[in-house]
Amino acid sequence: MISYSFKNTYFLLFFFMFFSFISCGQDLSSKKDIVNIEVGAQQTTQYLKLLKGRNVAVIANQTSVIFKNNETYTHLVDSLLNLNINITTVFSPEHGFRGKADASEKVADGKDSKTGLPIISLYGKNKKPTKEQLKDIDVVVFDIQDVGVRFYTYISTLHYVMEACAEIGIPLIVFDRPNPNGHYVDGPTLEIEHKSFVGMHPVPLVYGMTIGEYALMINGEHWLKNNAISNLTVIPLKNYTHQSSYSLPIRPSPNLPNDIAINLYPSLGFFEGTTINAGRGTENQFQQYGAPFFLENGFGYTPEPNFGSKYPKHNGKLCFGVHLKNVERINYVNIEWLIDAYKKTPKGETFFGATFTVHAGNTLLENQLKNGLTAKEIQNSWQPKIKEFKKFRKKYLLYE
Repeated sequence: MISYSFKNTYFLLFFFMFFSFISCGQDLSSKKDIVNIEVGAQQTTQYLKLLKGRNVAVIANQTSVIFKNNETYTHLVDSLLNLNINITTVFSPEHGFRGKADASEKVADGKDSKTGLPIISLYGKNKKPTKEQLKDIDVVVFDIQDVGVRFYTYISTLHYVMEACAEIGIPLIVFDRPNPNGHYVDGPTLEIEHKSFVGMHPVPLVYGMTIGEYALMINGEHWLKNNAISNLTVIPLKNYTHQSSYSLPIRPSPNLPNDIAINLYPSLGFFEGTTINAGRGTENQFQQYGAPFFLENGFGYTPEPNFGSKYPKHNGKLCFGVHLKNVERINYVNIEWLIDAYKKTPKGETFFGATFTVHAGNTLLENQLKNGLTAKEIQNSWQPKIKEFKKFRKKYLLYE
């Protein structure tokens, strides 16, 4: 056993059995790079002793699974119930417990049809578990696949869960999972005055940490309310480094259907705060962008309601734009696509939306685009804060 300690935080790592994952979408690398990665949820013998005989709440979604082999798996909740763990409540994040809700769509409380367990939404009436919702809970388990991008809201849910548990004194166990964008750090750093649920911490857009490492950083940087510290246990990954190429076996949200979309999401996610369609309402979400007011250029598509996007931008209108499905895996935030779309937007057409600042994390990026800065100039402006972030990030890394 290897033990890591950080105030009330401790980490357990045991080495046994390897486990492979199936791919969703196009693979980004050789399978041999990911075949031995073992996620925290897989290591049941290492955490069951922390759950036995206790009332357990689980924060989970469709990615919270334990694989039996490279083709079959069971949901974490089902597995724990089969192991006689007393789960009393399931909390669900944005997109819901089964991952079917649109982005920004409120998720209602309910009951799981398979297990009968009550499901409490953390993306509806409240984003932070209440004391009443945690009443009689002895321990909370958090197991959600992140994609390593600041405006992807699962880390905001993590923050609020840590804060709620700290306030009541309930232990929290985080099952770590690989970060498919963990191989680099880049993008604008959030300025705290622009804090929102799509960005709560002063970190670059792409922060290069697993969700377990990020939880440690939340504790260590005292980002919880009143400088609270969560009584945190992280079950780390086995055979993982930040340079590992990892193909997600299950889409982490409705509009990230494959490895390409996940890799391009940090760059194309800026379009969420604009009037530009980034592939929602098509089968190539976050693999293309366009608008009906772009000049015709030989590539076009028409957004229509589909799984995960009931009301896509420019619904039913022919959009002209750029197709990115064949782009090689990148290790930086490509700001050129945002610049390109801004330049293609005719005068008189609205480009910036109400949420552009919260997605960017600052007002500077909008001004840089308006002032005609080049991609290199914009990227260079990010570097001082990235350098500063990397210095304190080192304290929380569990993997090379």
